[in-house]
Amino acid sequence: MRPDGWYLTEDVDDFLVRAGDFLRSRPGLHVMALTWAERVRTRGADAFGTEAPVFGVLGRAGKVHATFHRLPPRALSPTPLTPEQADTLAAHLAALGHSLPSVSADHSTATAFAEAWQRHTGATPKLRDTRLRLYRLGTLTPPEPLPAGRGRVLGEDDLEQVMFWCGEFAKAVGEVVSIDADSWASTRFADKRYTLWETPDGTPVSIAGLNPLIGGQIQVDIVYTPAHLRGRGYAGAVTAEVSRAALAAGAREVVLFADRSNPTSNALYQRLGYRQLTDWAAYDFMGGRLTP
Repeated sequence: MRPDGWYLTEDVDDFLVRAGDFLRSRPGLHVMALTWAERVRTRGADAFGTEAPVFGVLGRAGKVHATFHRLPPRALSPTPLTPEQADTLAAHLAALGHSLPSVSADHSTATAFAEAWQRHTGATPKLRDTRLRLYRLGTLTPPEPLPAGRGRVLGEDDLEQVMFWCGEFAKAVGEVVSIDADSWASTRFADKRYTLWETPDGTPVSIAGLNPLIGGQIQVDIVYTPAHLRGRGYAGAVTAEVSRAALAAGAREVVLFADRSNPTSNALYQRLGYRQLTDWAAYDFMGGRLTP
């Protein structure tokens, strides 16, 4: 690594050797880098597309100050950057001829990089309507009273049910993904552990998933209740159930994302003990000398 500059690699093991300690030092803010690096490490880069992934590490005076990752055709995803760091990254990637469809990061970083990318390439950034808020669990406070029923952890024999619920979640949030037995292993949903909340007669009414323990942290992802069953406490019950399971599994930190435009879910997570960590944003790039 240069003493002062960006180092790029397609080797996830090389990336983690150089930046692993840095990423684990602030696992909440680095949740996306930790999650996707682990997915590439365990599943292989071929599981996510035909193009090789790109990882970057910003070194200065022998210390890591920031990273980024990109799994084409997905967005560039940097860890928090200062405006100066965002500008040097944009200039470096533009000089190398990288073509970027979008950037996704904490709001200030995404905005700083979008502005820098526009300066260096002429591309026009457009802020996506969906804006997320990242929460970190403080003291878990389960809802009282809980709705009638119980949580049930889904196993390998429940794959059909898991795929159905993940497909319903994807449709609800506008995520374009093919979820069936053939495509399942290549989706971001495949490495999670799922819990259903069931009514006393065994009817499933809400689902929540947990990512694997990475860097002492577990991300709650997904949480979904069908529209006609909302407002009955099911989402709070299943989220509390998986949050408790994450702590029992040894997580020092538990995080989740929520849609900032949904006051109901944000209020729910705060009642359960989740506290705001940062806001997230994504910009799509249009036109310019390098972008599609």
